[in-house]
Amino acid sequence: MYPCDLAPTYVRAIAPYQPGKPITELAREMGLNEADIVKLASNENPLGVSPRALAAMTCALNDLALYPDGNGFELKAAIAAKLGVEMAGIVLGNGSNDVLELVARAFLAPGTSAVYSQHAFAVYPLVTQATGAVGIETPAREFGHDLAAMRAAIRDDTRVVFIANPNNPTGTLLATDALHAFLKSVPAQVVVVLDEAYGEFLAASQQAPSVAWLAEFPNLVLTRTFSKAYGLAGLRVGYALASADVAGLLNRVRQPFNVNTLALLGATAALNDVEFLAESKRVNDAGMAQMLQGFQALGLDHIDSFGNFVCVKVGSPQRPAGAVFQALLKCGVIVRPVANYGMPDYLRVSIGLPEQNARFLSVLADILQEIPVPA
Repeated sequence: MYPCDLAPTYVRAIAPYQPGKPITELAREMGLNEADIVKLASNENPLGVSPRALAAMTCALNDLALYPDGNGFELKAAIAAKLGVEMAGIVLGNGSNDVLELVARAFLAPGTSAVYSQHAFAVYPLVTQATGAVGIETPAREFGHDLAAMRAAIRDDTRVVFIANPNNPTGTLLATDALHAFLKSVPAQVVVVLDEAYGEFLAASQQAPSVAWLAEFPNLVLTRTFSKAYGLAGLRVGYALASADVAGLLNRVRQPFNVNTLALLGATAALNDVEFLAESKRVNDAGMAQMLQGFQALGLDHIDSFGNFVCVKVGSPQRPAGAVFQALLKCGVIVRPVANYGMPDYLRVSIGLPEQNARFLSVLADILQEIPVPA
């Protein structure tokens, strides 16, 4: 018997996560010059790396023969000081994806279930299925989370609810009062994961007081990342905030040294690089306005987004979005198809620098001229 046949059926049934196409891969496939390719597919920071982070990491290059601090003391201390939380409630991860998986490993198992929304982050069903738990997907409401439907979907065997705010890939945002009311309604034994990977792109008035909610809801877990606004996607470092008891369980299933030395140092320095963070938000706000103006000029619908990306409707029965995506690739522009999120007519486009956004919009305009929708 072939060994793979003995793997759990729920593992064999997993559809692997499909990341955005790397620049190097497209260059090989299409015979393009890497310098001429624009990548707007993975919600990365177009400004690059926080200068403070880069300086901190450069100073540590001679120490890479040593193992990192397995407890991440310095980064935890910096997070605790910045957010006013206890270090015992902080869990570090190899990106926030790692922390999401830790939640699943700690609380899910065969015979349990997790609830998440349609059009929500693909990692939620992946980590759920990997544990043998049942995933319950609730229908979206205007491409975002329908909290009433999610509350109604919670069963006696439900152990985890996943919510992204803002949501990826649609960029939708939940109202603070509605989110707080939802947390109050959820049974105390159900862990609610509030994924705030894109929270730094929100205006202050749009940000929920989620850190303060931790004291009110011991079943709440917040997950955040340094991959987006802080420009450290290549390092893979994120964290969770939770009660000390929940954090303790997550640390029991966490791999030793899951965050490397450069990631720890870079994230610690980036956390307080307020100038870089402010410039990242400014560039994103301006780039979003540029994108939306471009979509309007092209007569294209979009989903209002509160992240550093936006979904634009380019497809129809006469002009599949997949064809537009492939045409963009041939022109050296990488965006993200979202058919696997149940949105076959849309493409998700990350916000880039002004010249990158302009290149995408110009190429898109040419493509739509070549394959227009018949009247």
